[in-house]
Amino acid sequence: MKPWERFAGRPYTPKLPAPEHGIKMKRAGVTWWGLRWIEALERVLRGDAGRLARGKSYARAGRAHDLIVERGTVRAQVTGTRPTPYEVTIELCQLSDEVWRAAIANLAAQARFAAELLAGQMPQQIDEAFQASGGSLFPLQRAELSTNCSCPDWGDPCKHVAATHYLLGEALDRDPFLLFELRGRDKARVLDGLRAARRAAGAAGLEASIPRDAAPDPEVASVTLGPMTPADYDRLREPLPSLELSFEAPSRPGALLRQLGVLPGWRDASSPAEALEPLVQSAAAAARRLALGEPVLLEPAAIEPKARRAAKTSPRAAKKAAATTKTRPAKKAAVAKVAVEKKARAARKPR
Repeated sequence: MKPWERFAGRPYTPKLPAPEHGIKMKRAGVTWWGLRWIEALERVLRGDAGRLARGKSYARAGRAHDLIVERGTVRAQVTGTRPTPYEVTIELCQLSDEVWRAAIANLAAQARFAAELLAGQMPQQIDEAFQASGGSLFPLQRAELSTNCSCPDWGDPCKHVAATHYLLGEALDRDPFLLFELRGRDKARVLDGLRAARRAAGAAGLEASIPRDAAPDPEVASVTLGPMTPADYDRLREPLPSLELSFEAPSRPGALLRQLGVLPGWRDASSPAEALEPLVQSAAAAARRLALGEPVLLEPAAIEPKARRAAKTSPRAAKKAAATTKTRPAKKAAVAKVAVEKKARAARKPR
């Protein structure tokens, strides 16, 4: 039994267990807006530390439930010692329409504020726009906030109000736009007003950028289609222009290769144009013969041995190709010698 209950002559009644549908607070104030809301209410309510601590314990135990936030009013039920849960109400003064209009105009003027809000985020300096409009999202004075609880405790706030207060802080962490709801406007109405203000500001800026004596825009040319039948879709309205093709050899072969210059990472002494020009000329000549219906014969540049082509491109490649050409017969001779020795050993083995 509590000391004051013994002197008051009331019998001690144990607390009821937390309801199954109770909302267990894990941690409130994890975001900057949730923390600022809790700090503002603790400062405005000026309750004793004991009641606030007991209210936080109630919130963590899940004794608060049925939380409703609607246009500046917070309602909840808190299970205590009585069979019937206590009814808790927290009311916050709503901002006037003049303050809301000015605040939305200030937010729309800042592209960063507008972008974060439209993206579902809460700008950290948002309250500056409201303070410049003569208001604030967070309570600043005790007169802005009224609390009520059906419990017999005369403290303000009681532990049931404190539990609702901390539960609301955790709800704000999840949905920062409840701040707007607490001050009298829902999220959709605020964002619609913000979009309208941004459109009006953009239209005003566009109108100001156009000179008053500017000539009107020319009319856009259009085409009016006449009546058509299904058979007209595949029918040409007029003959197609004649096509003239030329297959003459270019006056300066390899001009495009020379324009490209040296490619990044090219290490050969000769340029890409010098290395590739014979192949390009051979391919162009073959293409012309194909177009004219003539037999295609590969030019010597296209069928040169690998060692000869490499010798033309770079000294390093020529040296490597020559070494490969020299070592290939020696490898073949060594393989043949090993095969002969294996055959001889097999013949000397007794059967």
